[in-house]
Amino acid sequence: MKQKFTILFDLDGTLVDTAPDLMLAHNHVMRKFGYPTKSTEDIRNLVGKGAGALIGRSIWGQAKKEFSKVLDEKIKDEMVKEFVTFYGKNIVNESTLINGVKEFLKWCKVQNISMAVCTNKQEHLSNDLLKEIGIYDFFEYVAGSDTFDYCKPDPRHLTNVVEILDGDIKKTIMIGDSETDANAAKAAEIPIILLENGYTEKNTTEIYHNHLIKDFTGIEKIIKEYL
Repeated sequence: MKQKFTILFDLDGTLVDTAPDLMLAHNHVMRKFGYPTKSTEDIRNLVGKGAGALIGRSIWGQAKKEFSKVLDEKIKDEMVKEFVTFYGKNIVNESTLINGVKEFLKWCKVQNISMAVCTNKQEHLSNDLLKEIGIYDFFEYVAGSDTFDYCKPDPRHLTNVVEILDGDIKKTIMIGDSETDANAAKAAEIPIILLENGYTEKNTTEIYHNHLIKDFTGIEKIIKEYL
């Protein structure tokens, strides 16, 4: 039996523009704990390593208050819990699919391509988001930041999913929007399609990639090269 081709997708900034809802959750937490709020563009640059990193980079970037390390961690943990709770209840208020995503996912199904999500968002939040925005059923597996004992940029986040799908690394491609995705794909020796204007502070010229796209319109041409 010929093994199916596999596509691994990042979630935030790749399949879904989640920045507006992440901003609302982030600013809710910041106001509650007495920190400055952020704009949507600021949030786009902070997303990618999960809620803890999002909150942490914002707080320590501001360096507004001085805490001892232990107190820092306790407060950070409280803030992350508050963020996840608020965000979970407001996950698709303003989030939208990246242009061309649904059409591409339908095309992949017709081509009998296996699809999975590898994200540094918590698994339950990822599943909720995918369900509420209407694309959950396209995917055979969703691996979040807490699915395994490791997550991107660790390549095992990707290779484990390929193995679970009974796929072949040599018949796999990753689609992502940041250096976290790119570094994981490179280490796993999987080609990566990088979206421009991703959730990262880096320019696309600074991020490893095999192909660069603006959105999912016309991406089928790239995938056909690998089939």
